[in-house]
Parts: sequence; structure tokens; C-alpha cells
Amino acid sequence: MRDEMQEFMNEQTQAMTHLAQNLSKDPVRFMRKALVDSAEGLKAMKNPVRKMAHSGVKLTVVSQNALQSLIEFQSEVITAALTGAATRFEHAARAEDILDFVRDQTDMLPATRDRLVDEATRGAAIFKDAGREFRKLTMETYGKFSETAEDELPKAKTARARKAKRVVRKAGARARKAAA
Repeated sequence: MRDEMQEFMNEQTQAMTHLAQNLSKDPVRFMRKALVDSAEGLKAMKNPVRKMAHSGVKLTVVSQNALQSLIEFQSEVITAALTGAATRFEHAARAEDILDFVRDQTDMLPATRDRLVDEATRGAAIFKDAGREFRKLTMETYGKFSETAEDELPKAKTARARKAKRVVRKAGARARKAAA
């Protein structure tokens, strides 16, 4: 690890030395090249930013759909639990003795168990679907960025150096100013 760090530091030092030498030889050319390279880098960032934003929107849709499904599921679970409790209370109120009460409550246990198993299965399916959608989105996003990295970045167009126009003043205006 220490050797790797030393090697990295040596490479960085050599690169900085090279840059300093280029800067001292022809600073104008060096700065122009640095500006062109920076412009290319900035232009190349447009597409990845758009892709990331689009992926963020898709992620929001996936999470919103999962949350919507979970809220609807929770509502159904609570409704079913309340209905089951009401049914148990009705059976308890109709029981003539403790034996009828226990028998009625015991008879409802399989239905309650089946309901709980179905609810657990549905809850797991919601998370499984959300996970699958998230994985699909992640793979799509990774694919978009890995394709971009393989493509060659477009070169920025450089403006040609223009000769500055000299401002030519009219002799008449100068003469009038001097006479006044």
C-alpha cells in the first residue's frame, strides 16, 4: 500500500512538473489549450446530467408506485382486520355459553391464518416488484453511462483568432474639436 501511494505521488509530481514546464515555455498557448480542454469537458457534461435527471425522475416514479401500493395494501389490511374483529365480536355476542364462545373463535382461526398469510405474501410481492423495478432502472442507468464512456467525446469547436479592427476616427471631427 505504501509503495502504491509513493508511486502515485511520483506520477502526480511528474505530471505537475510537466505542466509547469509547458506553462513557463508558452503561457498563452498553454492557457488556450487548458481553456479548450475545459470547454470540451463542460460540453461533455450536458448529456450525463440529462441522463441522471431522467433516471432521477424514473426513480421517483418507481418509489411513488411502490408507496402507493403499500398505502393501498395497508388500507386493505386494516379494513380486513377490523372486519375480522367485528365478526369475532358478533360471534362472541351470540354465544350461549363459554363452550360456544371458544368453539366459534376456534372455527374462525383458519380463516384468520389464511388472511394473514395472503397479506404477508402480498406485502412481499409489493417489495419484490419495487426491487425488480429499481434493479431494472439501475441497470438501464448504468448501461447509459457505460455506453457514454465508451463513445469518444466530441471535440469543441475553437474560435479562430480574429484580428482586431482599428477604430478610425474622422479627421473632420478631430479638427472641429480642436477649433472649438
